[in-house]
Amino acid sequence: MSAGAALARLRPGLALRFALREMRGGLSGFYIFLACIALGTAAIAGVNSLSRSITATIATQGQELLAGDIRFELNNRVATPEERAFLDGLGTVSESSGLRSMARLPDGSNQALVELKAVDGAYPLYGAVKTEPAGPLAELVGRTGDTYGAIAAPLLLDRLGIAPGGEILLGKARIVVRATLVSEPDALSEGFGFAPRLMLSPEALAASGLVQTGSLVEHAYKIRLSDGITAAEARSRAERDFPSAGWSIRASDNAAPALTANVTRFSQFLTLVGLTALIVGGVGVANAVRAFLESKRGVIASFKCLGAPAGFVVTIYLFQILIVTGIGIVIGLVAGMLIPYVAAQFLAGVLPVSTGFEIFPGALLLAAVFGLLTALAFAIAPLGRARRVPATALIRQQGFDAARWPNWRFLAAAGLCLAAIAGLAIATAYDRQISMIFLAAIAFAFILLRGVSMLITALARRSPRLSSPALRLAVGNIHRPGALTPSVVLSLGLGLALLVTLALIDGNLRRELTGNMAERAPNFFFVDIQGSEIEGFRAVLNETLPGGKVIEVPMLRGRILAFNGEDVAKRDVPPSGQWVLRGDRGITYARNLPEGSVLTEGQWWGADYTGEPLVSFSAEEAGELGLKLGDTVTVNVLGRNITAKIANFRKVEWESLSINFVMVFSPNTFAGAPHAWLATVIDPAATPEMEAAALRRITNTFPTITSVRVKDALDIVNELLGQLATAIRAAAAVALAASVLVLAGALAAGNRARVHDAVVMKTLGATRSTLIRAFSYEYAILGLATAVFALFAGGVSAWFVVARVMTLPSRFLPDVAVTTIVVALVMTVGIGLVGTWRILGQKAAPVLRTL
Repeated sequence: MSAGAALARLRPGLALRFALREMRGGLSGFYIFLACIALGTAAIAGVNSLSRSITATIATQGQELLAGDIRFELNNRVATPEERAFLDGLGTVSESSGLRSMARLPDGSNQALVELKAVDGAYPLYGAVKTEPAGPLAELVGRTGDTYGAIAAPLLLDRLGIAPGGEILLGKARIVVRATLVSEPDALSEGFGFAPRLMLSPEALAASGLVQTGSLVEHAYKIRLSDGITAAEARSRAERDFPSAGWSIRASDNAAPALTANVTRFSQFLTLVGLTALIVGGVGVANAVRAFLESKRGVIASFKCLGAPAGFVVTIYLFQILIVTGIGIVIGLVAGMLIPYVAAQFLAGVLPVSTGFEIFPGALLLAAVFGLLTALAFAIAPLGRARRVPATALIRQQGFDAARWPNWRFLAAAGLCLAAIAGLAIATAYDRQISMIFLAAIAFAFILLRGVSMLITALARRSPRLSSPALRLAVGNIHRPGALTPSVVLSLGLGLALLVTLALIDGNLRRELTGNMAERAPNFFFVDIQGSEIEGFRAVLNETLPGGKVIEVPMLRGRILAFNGEDVAKRDVPPSGQWVLRGDRGITYARNLPEGSVLTEGQWWGADYTGEPLVSFSAEEAGELGLKLGDTVTVNVLGRNITAKIANFRKVEWESLSINFVMVFSPNTFAGAPHAWLATVIDPAATPEMEAAALRRITNTFPTITSVRVKDALDIVNELLGQLATAIRAAAAVALAASVLVLAGALAAGNRARVHDAVVMKTLGATRSTLIRAFSYEYAILGLATAVFALFAGGVSAWFVVARVMTLPSRFLPDVAVTTIVVALVMTVGIGLVGTWRILGQKAAPVLRTL
């Protein structure tokens, strides 16, 4: 039996033995490989582990987060005696009421928007309200004489300039703030609030006179279920016995659905950014494998000369790559397991995260699979090239540069790995459309970057002869065989393009919130205006803001139950349109087409229309929900189910922050229904002093009207955006760090050729300064060209997201361009010169003897 045949029979086991034996010398040449795989794996494992930690905490602590086993919510009305009897039959009930209103000082000198929460003696059924100073909740919010007690968030006290023990006016009631609120158990399940909390008793809320006909108030009934009754059973009975109640039902296993959805959505985005870092690291994997195999040319040649089949040689180094990949994945998984524990220390007061150390196998497995597939996808092609190089070429030191494309089987295997990465990313995504767009953009960026590197090489090859020796040498290095151009452009281009995209999106959003949107937006929103107050309210605004434009519309609340008679809960709705069906929506009616709206399809009803109920639907949201003209919409308003036919679609400019509604009904739909009014005032010329005076006048004259200063709301959103931007930049920094690693690896892989070049040049009379200038010019040209690409690709991507997805004005920000160019030049020239400095110090004799 021949040696080759024996090797073929023993191939897997013998190949593994050779692989392990050869690795006794350490992991030299694989450090960049390790770092790239570990970094990307850690990012994906950490983000998904943190997401699952939050969602698991919401699920396991659902009773405390909900302050009950199940929650029934009604808007703008209390439960009927029959409904309340049903709820009482389920277990212990705690009733609370929530609304926004204005708290003001007794002398009328200052006021602030507050999120009111009136709680009864049974609250909370689970968890505890923590205050400073501590005390029984009933005593802190109880009544003493003509005043009622309350618990206020510290921010409210700061805004009003008072301390515990101070008095405020709330509507018609006098309130004493007896303690500051440290925490409330169900704060997260209540949703995002634009104002600080003020907790009081139902008696104080009743005395304030704030709850009137049409007031936007939410009544929540939280229940500790009796033994033997499950949440599913309670929900089923409620839907069966009270089909028209219109209440929103939420169980403790889904205590904060909006928060869970947002966490999942945001974690998907960060996972995709982490996957980008891993794919960028894949370029480093390819460079590392190629450089490693270059260093093993003599060994590979020896194997082939001794009769080893090409497949056997490939198997040896495939085992080594798998072993190194496994080590990198383990390092990444360990780091990923620590990320939720570290992040929990900073998020404990903001999000429901466990502060203990937990392991989430699903998140770790997902990251490990991504890491393995990425390593294989980018390592297979260099292995395929090594397989096709004959032993004679290896002995002649020809290397792999002149090798042909790998065998089609290797290309197919690499393609399958890339397809598996894409399929896994899409299959595990919350929004698959976004995931597909993101992956398509990454693939297109790779193709475009390859084209950019080819263009740079072609331009360098066709450049005129330059008088400067250093510059001439730099241009020659860019297009010579084995040049660093493709590796530098690929590694740096994708990371910088991602950084530019995120920076431009963040910059445009901040510019819109603090600039254009703030200038176009109304000065104030006024809510809960009673019909008897509308004339006096208008008169006060005309006096305090004489140049202002006042717009008033009727305002009700309704929850969409069905489309064409089909329950919306059974409808497959994309994530972008789910917000319309989540909870209650503001609705209105109008005789004429609302100002600023444009009909896109259908006809508006006549001013004296008296036929069947009709509704005008926002065109964009209707498209996401799959609605068409003639479809019916069933809405529950004040406990009544109303079905209306879609008569037309209209374009709504949500970014204007003016009065806009998803649904506008024909006036006959709500004939005789009690409701309040919503109003805005627009006065671009109003100064802060004029706005403050108007706010004081309205609050003191109409204490039950809620006033919202739009600029204050935008400030809160801007602050929240800043917190999100921090997390996004951290994720982008991971991708940029992967780019730096790949860049360093590419430069290290090219050091062997650089050593030969430097020694030959010095032998021929070149000075160290000439070589330094030549290498600096080369790195600067590559960095500048890559930065130009990043600006173009990032600018187009940011424009698409801002203008097409967010439908906001988008513009290019020059400061981002300058920063990107500086970063590119510092990274390429700096990292390049750090590696080159050692090369320039090599002794000539040892190198010349090997040529």
